[in-house]
Amino acid sequence: MAFYRAQGSIPPKRHTQHRTPEGDLYFEELMGEEGFSSDSSLLYHRFIPSAIEDAADWDLGEALRTTPNHPLLPRHLTLHDLFDDTSTDVDVVTGRRLVLGNGDVRISYVVADVASPWYRNGIGDECVYVERGGARVETVFGAFTVGEGDYLVIPRATTHRWLPLVEGEEGYTEPLRAYCIEANSHITPPKRYLSRFGQLLEHAPYCERDLRGPEGPLLAEHIGADPSESTPVFIKHRGATGIVGTIYTYPFHPLDVVGWDGCLYPYAFNVSDFEPITGRVHQPPPVHQVFEGQNFVICNFVPRKVDYHPLSIPVPYYHSNVDSDEVMFYVDGDYEARKGSGIGKGSISLHPGGHAHGPQPGAYEKSIGVEAFDELAVMVDTFRPLELGEAGTAVDDGKYAWSWIGGRRG
Repeated sequence: MAFYRAQGSIPPKRHTQHRTPEGDLYFEELMGEEGFSSDSSLLYHRFIPSAIEDAADWDLGEALRTTPNHPLLPRHLTLHDLFDDTSTDVDVVTGRRLVLGNGDVRISYVVADVASPWYRNGIGDECVYVERGGARVETVFGAFTVGEGDYLVIPRATTHRWLPLVEGEEGYTEPLRAYCIEANSHITPPKRYLSRFGQLLEHAPYCERDLRGPEGPLLAEHIGADPSESTPVFIKHRGATGIVGTIYTYPFHPLDVVGWDGCLYPYAFNVSDFEPITGRVHQPPPVHQVFEGQNFVICNFVPRKVDYHPLSIPVPYYHSNVDSDEVMFYVDGDYEARKGSGIGKGSISLHPGGHAHGPQPGAYEKSIGVEAFDELAVMVDTFRPLELGEAGTAVDDGKYAWSWIGGRRG
């Protein structure tokens, strides 16, 4: 996100001496993308950021294994069945369960009730959508409080941890439910929303005012920790056979950044600040786009007025995803196009490339005359086929594919 910020103590000139009050040097770290050719930030550490005292295997086991969607089927996955009241001591990092994935993106879901370990994704950016509940997220750039409807975009290699807010804390009445989108690339606003200098343009459905940066700097002593305590950090990274995990132990606490500046940092955006684009006839899905990564896009469908042509049909027309798989996560509201399919809050629909899909029987005609849709959903479209993770396989309803013929398998 090419939007400059500066926080904390930084020197007047980059790559020059910056000293502690006692006269010692702080250690400058350039965190940059695309080999010094894209966005970056400079962070100033108390300790040498390269120093580690131990490295151990983080066994990811079968958690990231996928199964092909074959024979090719549209699917309905019920995410709320993945965790129940007996699912305790679950954290956002190690407790997330893989629903769908391919070589570009992985979609996971978690209901968390305990603090995560310190974590760094060394493979790509993460975009985490908070379905319910809230959390404090502490990062080396600063802290966020996130709640229902927030996206948190976390750049690759950002050390951070998640601390769910317990029921009753700060007014939250539900556990933290998080929908995690992990890229093998960077996640950015769509290029068509940006000027050639990186500013969000007038036709974009959100602007820089809607983005919340981290509050900081955040140092170990601010959270009651010892700056010199050894701390494990869980890292996902590339391996010869795919994604692997390592646990580094640092001889200091990761919250040691006294200041930073630049255009690369985590930020939050609430879905309620997305301004929907509507028209006289049905608008195509790209008008709902909020972010993009390599070979995938993220869209959101928010409450909105719908088509106002006198002969309009407000629900989507039937369409074939000839170049992509479509994943819709239904968060809230009433889904006009899906009535009769069994889909409700907490559902995912997967409509794969090669399958023509659209409204359920009866919804096409019944939508005529409707003036507004009260629905909230997050959509991921991928340009390579998705496979089922263990969580997706566990909560597949097994019958959605036949819902267009009234539930009878042909």
